[in-house]
Amino acid sequence: MKETIDLLGKIITNILTALYEPFGFSLLLSFLAMFFYLYAYEPSAAGKGWKSAIVTWYQKFKESIFFRKLFLLAFVTSLILFRTLLNRDLWMNPLSKVMGGWGIWETVNGEQQLTTECIENVIMMVPFSAVVMWTFEEKIGNGWKKILWQSGKIAFIFSVSIETLQLLLRLGTFQLSDIFYNTVGGVLGGVCYCGIMKVRKRL
Repeated sequence: MKETIDLLGKIITNILTALYEPFGFSLLLSFLAMFFYLYAYEPSAAGKGWKSAIVTWYQKFKESIFFRKLFLLAFVTSLILFRTLLNRDLWMNPLSKVMGGWGIWETVNGEQQLTTECIENVIMMVPFSAVVMWTFEEKIGNGWKKILWQSGKIAFIFSVSIETLQLLLRLGTFQLSDIFYNTVGGVLGGVCYCGIMKVRKRL
C-alpha cells in the first residue's frame, strides 16, 4: 500500500512540476506561434504595427474556434517540447540506454529504485493526441478505428522526431521504450477523445 501511495505521489509531483515550470514560457511561445499563423493565413492584417497585430490576434481568438484549438495545441506541444528538448542538459552519450526502461523499478548501484518515467511518458501524450484529434476532427472524421489509428500514428511520429532530435542534439538519450510508451499514450488519448465526443453527443 505504501509503495502504491509513493508511486502516485511521485507521478502527481512530476506532472505538476512539468506543468508549473514551463507554463509561462509555453503560454508566450503559443501566443507568438499564433502570430506566425496569422501572418501566414491573414497577410492583409500584417505590417500595420504591433497594436493592430494584437487587436487582430484577439479578434481571431474570439471569433474562430479553430484558432482557439490551434492555440491550445501549440500550448500542449510546447509543454512537451520543454520537457523533452528545450530544458535538457547535454548528454555525453545519447546512445547509452537505447532500450530504455520498461518498468517502474530500476537498479541503481545494486539497489532497486522506484521510477515513474514509463507512466509519465504515457500520460504526457494523452492530452496531446486528444487535442490533435479535436483540432482536426473534421478531417479525421468520427470513426473510432480511424481516430485510434491516427492518434497512435501521430504520437509515434512525434515521439520518433523528439527522440531523433535528442540523439542529434545530444539532449538526453534515444530510447525505444519512450517511443513505445508515447505511442500507447497517443492511442489512449484517442480513446479519451472518442469517449468525450460520445458523451457530448448524448448531452
